[in-house]
Amino acid sequence: MEVTAVQVKTLRHRTGAGVMDCKWALQKSEGDVEQAIDLLRQKGLSDAAKKSERVATEGLVASYIHPGGKVGVLLEVNCETDFVAKTPQFQGLVKDIALQVAASAPLGVRQEDLDPEVVDRERGIYHAQTQETGKPEAVISRIVQGRLDKFYRESVLLEQAFVKDPDKNVETLVKEKIAELGENISIRRFVRFQLGEGMDKAQKDFAEEVKEQLGKT
Repeated sequence: MEVTAVQVKTLRHRTGAGVMDCKWALQKSEGDVEQAIDLLRQKGLSDAAKKSERVATEGLVASYIHPGGKVGVLLEVNCETDFVAKTPQFQGLVKDIALQVAASAPLGVRQEDLDPEVVDRERGIYHAQTQETGKPEAVISRIVQGRLDKFYRESVLLEQAFVKDPDKNVETLVKEKIAELGENISIRRFVRFQLGEGMDKAQKDFAEEVKEQLGKT
């Protein structure tokens, strides 16, 4: 179908995508703007997956201190160029990830970052609990794996639901920014400090406190 300049301009205004990408999406969707937006989003995430293989050595080291000074985060997020590192979009992403770490207390960025002993202990607990049901071993294995997957979704930063939009996880958030900024972005490492952590004293759940404060903003 024939795509008009007005249609392209409208789609660009709504998505920020390039002229040729907008024209392609409108042709593919036969002029349906909402479908074109979905196509551009899918294309962006697909392109982001390819960009994720590129080396990212620039970026930011950022800190976040929760009001009251009882939870703090130090975080490194990498991109490919200093130019992107200075953009409001990248800096906003880093801030959001720091808030995520403060609120959700992940144990690592990726599954492979978790302590194998911690994972084995969780698996052993799930297996022992499930064995008590008397189900066949094949069924027990599936149940254990399902519970372990849930543990990963709660404990691995990239797999956690994003605190500002639980309909997507942190990995999807990063991929969306890769698509938007056109560079690979990688969360390299973080450290989360909680006042009194590891000490033998009663303390408030500050992760829940951070989540409550985010819900008010």
